[in-house]
Amino acid sequence: MRVQSSGAELAVFETGAPDRPTVILVHGYPDTHAVWDEVVALLADRFHVVTYDTRGMGASTAPAGSDAYALPALAADLRAVAQAVRPEGPVHAVGHDWGAFEVWEALTGADDAPPPPPPRPDRPDRPPAPRPDRPDHPPAPRIASFTAIAGPRIDDRGRWLARRLRPRPAALAEIAAQARCSWYVAAIRLPVLPELFARRVVARSWPGVLRRLERVEPRPGHPAPTLADDLVAGFALYRTNLRRRPPAAAGAAVPTSVPVQLIVPTKDRYLSTGFYRDCDGWATTLWRRDIRAGHWVQRSHPAPVARAIAELVDHVEGAPEAPSLRRARRRHNLGGNPRTGPKHELAGRLAVVTGAGSGIGRATALAFARAGAEVVCADIDPAAAAATAAAGEGSVALAPIAVDVSDAAAMERLAAAVQADHGVPDIVVNNAGIGMSGPFLDTTIADWERIIDVNLWGVIHGARLFAAMMVQGGQEGHIINLASAAAYSPSRMLSAYSTTKAAVLVLSECMRAELGDHGIRVSAICPGFVNTNITRTTHFVGVNATTEDELQRQAARAYARRGYPPERVAQAIIKVIARDRALVPVTPEARVLLAMSRVTPGALRRLARVAQ
Repeated sequence: MRVQSSGAELAVFETGAPDRPTVILVHGYPDTHAVWDEVVALLADRFHVVTYDTRGMGASTAPAGSDAYALPALAADLRAVAQAVRPEGPVHAVGHDWGAFEVWEALTGADDAPPPPPPRPDRPDRPPAPRPDRPDHPPAPRIASFTAIAGPRIDDRGRWLARRLRPRPAALAEIAAQARCSWYVAAIRLPVLPELFARRVVARSWPGVLRRLERVEPRPGHPAPTLADDLVAGFALYRTNLRRRPPAAAGAAVPTSVPVQLIVPTKDRYLSTGFYRDCDGWATTLWRRDIRAGHWVQRSHPAPVARAIAELVDHVEGAPEAPSLRRARRRHNLGGNPRTGPKHELAGRLAVVTGAGSGIGRATALAFARAGAEVVCADIDPAAAAATAAAGEGSVALAPIAVDVSDAAAMERLAAAVQADHGVPDIVVNNAGIGMSGPFLDTTIADWERIIDVNLWGVIHGARLFAAMMVQGGQEGHIINLASAAAYSPSRMLSAYSTTKAAVLVLSECMRAELGDHGIRVSAICPGFVNTNITRTTHFVGVNATTEDELQRQAARAYARRGYPPERVAQAIIKVIARDRALVPVTPEARVLLAMSRVTPGALRRLARVAQ
């Protein structure tokens, strides 16, 4: 389809079902509609999906003069495409980079669009139908929702800068970070040289740049065969809109009433995440999702991008908020002051805690909930999990789930249920474990299998399933594995227990080395003697039931006299989320034993020979 708009002829491409909600995807610079191919393939079975080459790019015509690339003209193109593909109703807009700037202009530009009417009282999150009561202006943008990808409000840059021109290190650091990202803008303003450099150097090297720096593999259509011409034509975007259009520097931004979802690539080389810190005033209804990806996130992570778009469209069309969409809104609303960041590191996050029915797991789940997190309380005992959830006392939802962490199939069902009902977790605490004591030669094969299944395989199952979920979603996260001071302090009576905890510690170090590239932090928590019910459930090998019961009682009394509560371990876990430490010994004896393992290992070995 060809659409005429303000002196330009736009190449428009449609796919999907015409009777379904229409989603228009607007590309950025220096791309064409083909940059959306992966996302289109994921959306086309549910929506009427429309892409087009913006003026001067790809198969669309290039109007003469740089004024033809001003944002009001580009916003008019969006309205023309919307009118052509969906004349009878609103559309859902998605914009990337300059494509997002064009949609922002269509929503908020004062030069060519009337102010939006107030939202309907019966659906405050849905924009009202357009009203043709402003004949002196072009038709109002008929946009039902907007997903902005790597696209903040460009006209807010003056306010953003003005708020940070003060002697405050954090504010100045944000200015410096964005200046580093925007170095190329000044170069584009030079005469002649940018055009020569773009045609002779950038066009040839661009596929390699995408591969090496953005981790985006070139494929047919992206980069486009018209890349050299697109690069040069797109210079008018910068020269016209950044030089001739002064940014607003005073007053508050006028928010749009259209629901807006921000997708922020946290590894963007061209827009720093600090630019989004003042986004509260951009829209009356706002969601924000961070994806650990580069600028071309729709190419590197099409699945989470398509899922985010679909969830917003479905919600605006009348469906309840999906769990991940709800948390994106809640996380944003709990952000506190935009200059100081969120009220708490855990506010609005999703955490999964295994072994949450008692001890350290219960204390951790409740501490997370008090800090504003949504918590999935998993435990082999459904009643204990439910009791922990009920103890939240009005905190953010604690959802109980019964699971045996040693059962691989059960853990897969847990992971699937968490993703379906709550979304991808930000934090996973692999806490579930059992105790075992007694001589090595008295430990049976069945004993070994049981403790390895729970203490080691349970951690492996939880870490493997949820880490894969985080990586596939491009989401940063933190996996916390409960090891023990026994992991680095041998004992003649703890051969089985110490072996599993040492394995958890080394596993955590290996995971940390591998998953760090994906923005997933991994920490091992190593408590010492903590007063939990593990002492009453520890299996003492090589003794009869009566003797085992007495040994359990003795251990429980000793730990009770020690008096170190699980709540202090929970606080250590919260601190490690903020500080990102690889290994955290908790309790004084755990710290002393760690120091001995590094400084005086011989003395520690001699201590291990003492019966315990």
